[in-house]
Formats: sequence, structure tokens, C-alpha cells
Amino acid sequence: MNVEHLRYPHQLDPNDQTAAYSLAVGFFDGVHKGHQAVIKNAIEKAQELNIESAVMTFDPHPSIVLGGRKEKVFYITPLQQKIDLLRKMGLQNVFVVHFTSDFAKLSPEEFIQYFIRDLNVKHVSAGFDFTFGQFGKGNMEMMKQLSNGDYGVSVINKQADEEEKISSTRIRQYLQDGDMESAARLLGRAFKVPGIVVHGDKRGRTIGFPTANIQPSEGSFIPGTGVYAVRIKIQDKWYDGVCNVGYKPTFKNPNDKQLSIEVHILDFNKNIYGEEVVVGWYKRIRSEQKFDGIETLKAQIEKDKNEAIQYFLNLS
Repeated sequence: MNVEHLRYPHQLDPNDQTAAYSLAVGFFDGVHKGHQAVIKNAIEKAQELNIESAVMTFDPHPSIVLGGRKEKVFYITPLQQKIDLLRKMGLQNVFVVHFTSDFAKLSPEEFIQYFIRDLNVKHVSAGFDFTFGQFGKGNMEMMKQLSNGDYGVSVINKQADEEEKISSTRIRQYLQDGDMESAARLLGRAFKVPGIVVHGDKRGRTIGFPTANIQPSEGSFIPGTGVYAVRIKIQDKWYDGVCNVGYKPTFKNPNDKQLSIEVHILDFNKNIYGEEVVVGWYKRIRSEQKFDGIETLKAQIEKDKNEAIQYFLNLS
């Protein structure tokens, strides 16, 4: 899959564009089932028109530029993870447009000229609520009106489940609530967080439950605090585990607000410091709590471990 990073004004010369594209356009945070419907439409149109399939996404999140946000934005799928998911969907090309204040000032007509016509896009697929151009003045009806027959347009209707529209906002709320099963239902897969194994305080091994301390990739959305049944990918192999997300209240000063993500990996005893891993989140077992002593904590961790084992047995 070809990945191109574009800026405005981008460096691609329209005269050099030999490939033609069927383009799905959107931010696509989460690449959830609603996004997948848009992307699959673009792939189908590419096959129908005998041209290349492509996705256009944006980085960083527009709210950082438009809203002047000073706090970090946390993504359901950080950029590299998003690109990996798009590759698995069979896309031939991904255009990552660097979202800047200059790019945000483009009129809808300029956006279409520079990022549709100049890229030799022959078909555009997007969700019904996709907007573009300064202040989001452009919508999919305008995309059609301004085409002058140069490209076709597919508008994908609202994708909903039995409750409401499938959206990144809903997924974020489920993740915050620890409702991993509902998040997975909208994503079409378990929620995953990439990261690296770093040194922690190594207290887990002293009580018989060694843990891998995970430093998540920059910008990753972390589920709400609690204990979870998870799977962790190490060197291309998945292992079952139990993960604690929180502040370790049994051991730590309550004023210490350093969030930790620690995974006790079942039937595993290798040294994996420095390894890049992926944590897949499946079910919240319980909320984080403070215990009276070490023995009470150990008994509860044993229960959590057995619940995770049983969960994955039932899943397989």
C-alpha cells in the first residue's frame, strides 16, 4: 500500500498524475463500521471503474488547529494504527493531509481543486455528514454540484445499530465507561492500544503476579480505570492476560496521579522490556479498588485471573 503525506500547497504536480483514484475521504478515527461502509464503497467503485482505491485522512485532529486546544487529543486509532487497519482492508493508497491553519482556510472550491481534481480523483465516497473547506461550508451536496462531471460522488447514509448512529463519540464513551464489548460491536473488532514495555516498580513479581508495564503510543485513548481481560501481542503472537488500568491505590499515595497500565500475562515468563506490543481489550472485570493488605489483594488478583481464563475459554 502506498502512503503519501500531503501538505497545502501540496507538492504533487497534476501533470504527473498517471493514476486515477476512487477516494474515500474523512478523518476515520476508529475505522469503525460506519467508516468501513464508506471505505468499502470506494474500493467497490475502484474495481468498477478499473482505477486505484484510496483513502484521504487528516493529521492532526482538526480540533487542535480549529479549536486551539492546549490539552492532548487522544485517538481511538493513532495514525500508524489507522494506516495498518486501512492496509488490512485492501486499500492501494492512503493520502495523509497535514491539517494546518492554512489548509483550514481553503474554500470548498479550492479544496476540490487541490485535493480532488489535482489528484486525478474520479470518484469520491464520504459519509452523509462529511464537511470540507473553511468553517465546514462544503458538504456532500456541494461536492456533487461542483463536480462538473469530472468525478462521481457516493454519499453513504447514516450507519446505525439498534440504538443510534455508529460514531467515534459513542465508542469513546464506551471506552471511558469500560464497556469493551459495546465498543467492539461498533468497531467490528476488539479495541487495541499499541505501546512498548517499560520498567515499572516491579512490585507485582514480589506478590507472585509479575506484570508488563505498558507505555502506550503517543495520543492513544486509554479505557477507564479498572481491571480487564485482555490479550497482548508480543512478537506476532497473542497471549491472554489481566490488565489493571489505574493508580494502584493499595500501594500509592492517593495524591500520586500517575496512571499505569500493567498486564499480567498468563503462562508467560520471558523478559520483554523494550518490546513493542499491542493490548487488545475484551471485558472489564471490575473497578479499581484499595485493599486492606497484600493477602487480600493477592486473593482478588487470583479471582481476576480465573475470571479472565474463563472468559477466553468461553470466547474460543
